[in-house]
Amino acid sequence: MEAHGVSFRRVLEMAFCVAGIWSAYIYQGILQETVSTKRFGPDKERFEHLAFLNLAQSAVCLIWSFMMIKLWPSGSTGRAPWWSYWSAGITNTIGPAMGIEALKYISYPAQVLAKSSKMIPVMLMGTLVYGIRYTFPEYICTLLVAGGVSAFALAKSSSKALSKLAHPNAPLGYGLCFLNLTFDGFTNATQDSISARYPKTGAWDIMLGMNLWGTIYNLVFMFGFPQASGYQAVEFCKNHPEAAWDILYYCLCGAIGQNFIFFTISRFGSLTNTTITTTRKFVSIVVSSLLSGNPLSKKQWGSVVMVFTGLSYQIYLKWQKVQKKKKTV
Repeated sequence: MEAHGVSFRRVLEMAFCVAGIWSAYIYQGILQETVSTKRFGPDKERFEHLAFLNLAQSAVCLIWSFMMIKLWPSGSTGRAPWWSYWSAGITNTIGPAMGIEALKYISYPAQVLAKSSKMIPVMLMGTLVYGIRYTFPEYICTLLVAGGVSAFALAKSSSKALSKLAHPNAPLGYGLCFLNLTFDGFTNATQDSISARYPKTGAWDIMLGMNLWGTIYNLVFMFGFPQASGYQAVEFCKNHPEAAWDILYYCLCGAIGQNFIFFTISRFGSLTNTTITTTRKFVSIVVSSLLSGNPLSKKQWGSVVMVFTGLSYQIYLKWQKVQKKKKTV
């Protein structure tokens, strides 16, 4: 009976994690698409200053992580100092800014699909820079994802989806997404290096350090000179409070989503978290297609299935590696 109780509790915890990650990030995706495509007010103005979302997100996550550390302190020795995140903060500021700017040029489903192909720049850099040799199945995964993204990009988008974009330009949009992934690769590598040097550094410490520097860099970029776009973004939010509320909810969803990701990794491991976040991306594309007026053609749906087949196969390969390690221990 006790074993059944433990198993049932684990199932409930898993359902809680899935519901939390899915609801936070799917709703955040809807808000991101709304802010980037909606026309506000009687003059039907667009919110053109999408980089402002990154500043707002960094500031909210900075406050959130500070609160979490104060509520659940874990000691002050052995953790990474705040200044050690300065370089990762640069790439973590530039990368997401490019990713969100891409929404001016490509649809939200296209952006999600392109950003799901993180393995492509990782494997390219690994092969060309570090001489890493990958297995044949890993190359199959990459080909499926690359082929799916390419087919989606080449397929003709609906006129309705294109009409919602500020400046339709597929090559520029996909290029920004690829640069976003490249900068993310540098960010992740730097974070791993910090964690290795300071093993007592917790998830909230990393979140605080990254968002501290992200807030500083974004403040300089958005308000560092007289004609900076931050002033225009604030003025737009004053004139259109609806946009300000959408941005606030967007930021809160990001902070809450981070909570669920940290909890999932601590309880079930990174592989389970990867599986949940990957399926969430697929659901986000479906939700965008059904609710936000981004109809996809049959070819585009085929491309989506192709990409997520590759991602699912990659998760399966990781699971096999985990099982092999368990057997050798």
